[in-house]
Order: sequence, then C-alpha cells, then structure tokens
Amino acid sequence: MCRGLESLPTTCLERAKELKALFGSFLQKPDLSIIGHSHKTDKLRLNKSEPLKWKESFDNLLSNQNGLCLFRAFLVSEFSEENIAFYLACEDYRITKTSSKLSATAKKIYEEFVCTDAPREVNLDHETKAITKKNLEHPSQSCFNLAQEKIYALMEKDCYPRFLKSTTYLEISRQVKSG
Repeated sequence: MCRGLESLPTTCLERAKELKALFGSFLQKPDLSIIGHSHKTDKLRLNKSEPLKWKESFDNLLSNQNGLCLFRAFLVSEFSEENIAFYLACEDYRITKTSSKLSATAKKIYEEFVCTDAPREVNLDHETKAITKKNLEHPSQSCFNLAQEKIYALMEKDCYPRFLKSTTYLEISRQVKSG
C-alpha cells in the first residue's frame, strides 16, 4: 500500500514542486522560454517541448528526469506509486556491479514489493511471484526481469494513459501547442 507523499524521496518532492512552479508559470505565460537542465548549477530547467515528447511514448516519459518526477507525483496522487518505485528499484538493481550486494538487495526488493503482504506490494500474478522467488535462490542482475516487465506493461497500459488524460498534463500540452 502506498504511504503517500512522505514515501517519495525528498529530492523528488522538491523536484515536483519546482516542476509545478515552472509549469504554473509556463501556463500563465505561454511565451515563457524554458531551457534544458544544467548539471553545473543543478537547478531545474525545462525544455518547452518536453511535455509533448512524453506523449509520444512511455519510454520518452520515463527517460526524461522531469517527466519521471511528474509521473511519479501523479502516481502518488493515484495511490499507485509503488509501481514506479519497484520499476526504478529494479533498474538500479540491474546495474549493481558488486555481486556481494546482489543477494541482500534482491531480498530487500522482494520483501518490500513482491512478497505477499509486502509494505508496497505491486500487483503481480502468483506465477510471476513464484518465478521471482525462485530466481532469488541464485540472485543475478536479471532475477527481477519478468516482474519488472509485468509492472512496466501495467503502467504503460493503465497509469500512463491516465497521466496523459490528467488535468495537469492536458493543460501543459495545450499551452505548448498554442504557444
């Protein structure tokens, strides 16, 4: 079960607030020029065309830091933030280089998201849960692939279309198209 906004990392909450402020300004000033993200200053900057690219594909949304933060905040409001949290945990797990960390990290992810009555249990069928549990006997960087694919498909088919129909996204895209 989602624990609400407090379950988001502080950096994501701060980023979502910055996005809201930027988008709010953007919606009020259609000719506002918003520029890309600068790593040197680490201040949020947004390319004006980003919101339109998010509609092209779910991958475009997830691969864009601003889109991901806004989507994650949307999922919190929909009480399904555990899906993106699990997906991102699997992405981080997959790039784990130290084999000694694989087992402990795999167990943590499994206990937090996959096992029955997990605190942030994701919606997986029994067979996928069983396969994932068996994969933990010999943890590898791919042991969550099946479960991650199922959650990705669920978000792409269910959450992503709802995000694209959300008031915030529709207002932003309308302003971008007209401005």
